[in-house]
Amino acid sequence: MDMKNRPSFSRRSWPARLLSAASAAALSLALISGAALALPSEGDRAPNARLEDADGRELQLKALRGKPILIVYEDKDSATQNQAFKDALAKLAKGDRYRKTIALAAVADVSSYDFWPVKGFVKDAIREESRKVGATIYCDWDGAFRTAYRLRRGISNVILVGKNGQVLFAAEGKLKPEAQRKLLELLRKEVEG
Repeated sequence: MDMKNRPSFSRRSWPARLLSAASAAALSLALISGAALALPSEGDRAPNARLEDADGRELQLKALRGKPILIVYEDKDSATQNQAFKDALAKLAKGDRYRKTIALAAVADVSSYDFWPVKGFVKDAIREESRKVGATIYCDWDGAFRTAYRLRRGISNVILVGKNGQVLFAAEGKLKPEAQRKLLELLRKEVEG
């Protein structure tokens, strides 16, 4: 078959066509994955998810419906990203009204430590930190909570779920002052009516 009778294909070589197809597939996968990791949107129904504390006591978030739920999801490297917000929250929690009304789900992403003997050391550290902050810190050992809420690893995630089970606020990374004010105001509205 001479060149004149050859079917018309792209003049690019097959490796170039393969590379182009692979690049398109990778871009599509990245776009799909990015969308899959988008935080829940305001108004979304919050998914039920299971957590456990360092002693293995289970918590299903659906058991907290009827109360506003503040979820702070972090790992050891992102735990200080929203320290200013956590300090402001601690001031609010000094009053019984907030402490009794808001369900705090402080969640540690410990999925990188779900193996023996490290898991035991991590449980001890979580118990100690829980005592220090005066609140239960729950553990996400297998990443299932992170997946259910479409959270990114290695970054602080803050979500407020209203009494009705709908997401009122969701943010990742360090909260800017205006986001902190918005979240604190939403908390006040949920507590004070």
